[in-house]
Amino acid sequence: MNAFEALGLGPELVKAVEDLGFVTPTPIQEETIPAVFNRSEDLIALAQTGTGKTAAFGLPIQEQIDILSHNIQALILSPTRELCIQIHKDLESYSKYLPDLNQVAIYGGSDIVKQIKAVKNNPQIIVGTPGRVLDMIKRKSLKVDKIKWLVLDEADEMLNMGFKEELDNILETTPKEKRTLLFSATMPSAVLKIAHKYMNDPFEVSAGQGNIGAENVKHLFYMVQARDRYEALKRIADINPSIYGIVFCRTRQETKDVAEKLKNDGYNADALHGDLSQAQREYVMNGFRKKHMQMLVATDVAARGLDVNDLTHVINYNLPDELEIYIHRSGRTGRAGKSGISISIIHTRELNKIKNLERITSKKFEKKLIPLGREICEKQLFNLVDRMENIEVDESQIGEYMDVIYKKLEWLSREDLIKRFVSLEFNRFLDYYKNAPDLNVKAREERLPRNKSEKDIGRAKSFSRFFINIGSKNRLTPPRIIGLINDYTKRRDLAIGKIDIMKNFSFFEVDERNEKDILKAFKNATFEGVKLSVEISKPDTKQGKMEHKRNRLSDRKKTKRKRM
Repeated sequence: MNAFEALGLGPELVKAVEDLGFVTPTPIQEETIPAVFNRSEDLIALAQTGTGKTAAFGLPIQEQIDILSHNIQALILSPTRELCIQIHKDLESYSKYLPDLNQVAIYGGSDIVKQIKAVKNNPQIIVGTPGRVLDMIKRKSLKVDKIKWLVLDEADEMLNMGFKEELDNILETTPKEKRTLLFSATMPSAVLKIAHKYMNDPFEVSAGQGNIGAENVKHLFYMVQARDRYEALKRIADINPSIYGIVFCRTRQETKDVAEKLKNDGYNADALHGDLSQAQREYVMNGFRKKHMQMLVATDVAARGLDVNDLTHVINYNLPDELEIYIHRSGRTGRAGKSGISISIIHTRELNKIKNLERITSKKFEKKLIPLGREICEKQLFNLVDRMENIEVDESQIGEYMDVIYKKLEWLSREDLIKRFVSLEFNRFLDYYKNAPDLNVKAREERLPRNKSEKDIGRAKSFSRFFINIGSKNRLTPPRIIGLINDYTKRRDLAIGKIDIMKNFSFFEVDERNEKDILKAFKNATFEGVKLSVEISKPDTKQGKMEHKRNRLSDRKKTKRKRM
């Protein structure tokens, strides 16, 4: 007996899932399908992206639909039109041997007149987004007062997107005797309120921690200054020539900016965000699915419904505000038995988020160094050579040109031919990374304190203390001081020690071996219109600070007298 047949599915659905390659039910399917068949209570299912939850609720509902009835019997709500389309597509695949089962998707961004016409064709199952469903209910073109099943898919995401009012209004129009199936990756208080208000003594099932592919996902993070985040992304892409992944950004504008920069820099990338029309979104998504581009830059919301099993990387350009969302993101790679890599680009103040992620995922996150230019050039060069070595040569396509090509290049030796070929394809990387700086930074707690000896470093570092004539009133912060040092010295490898910011001035420490570099770099430097004065400071004492303050006041008075 087929494993899905053992769960209670009929031969038509079993045959369809076999055609799709389903062999063994996922944990959430094993828990949910029998529960929908055999229990009468409402159900709360905790399930991440990629756990097979569409089949978990879709298959048992389809099995129990009354084909002869003209009433809408199931309403499935999803947060985005992409996910709505994906659920509808999956349901159509499951019911390929049930030709009389009519299922309709309704969502914003598409012709509502066509959707109203489709709803009039007596569907038994409606899949929709909250806004469009409520709109059609208000127009009296959609009646859900006789449904038997209500599915809230990704309920936490619907509430995060601000659909609480729409959900309340929709749920109030549905019958009390229906069964409600709520699927959510997390269970915040807002979801609990929905459950308490609209569900009847629900019981809970869970797919366990993370996604099915979570064990196949390697978690890495790179630490850079915030302003170097885009440069770090480029280097990550360059050190992984075969990358096929999603770059997650926090906002629509950031998504647009990053994608535009990547395209301008010659990368095969595009953006997916909420400002695209439905036609544009489908064009981008289809292009990515067909691997016409290597990197898709997207927000979490826009990526809903994009189901791709072959992603090599997920890159968190910014960590999400809610760390549970990281599980959604990372679960998009490492699927179908393949391995994947989840990368986070962070700044020094986000180490605590990495520690929290390690706790909630029960995974170790490996800190990696942003690759240097030499490493990237070597990787790209060998990738180029491998591609050339393994390229399939089609004589029928190029044969007629070969005599001319041989004659054109016959004066070149084998060595010269190889050198020119490599230079032609590779000079861009060599030029770009010729003097590329080191983007890596250390977290404050990892920096070597003054006068502390560490055997693994070889010898203790001694720091020189510098005075600088700007402070908190100039909106100066420790990261901005570090940025100034990096910018004006054009170096990223300086050891930076303690930083003290006062109202009108500040102090910072740098390895004493770089004293002259600092003084020279800041000779004609400015900060937001203020001419900077940087000099070696007195010892780190109150007396020293006060002495500097008196000296600066004295300098100002002298300058004022000269002007008079």
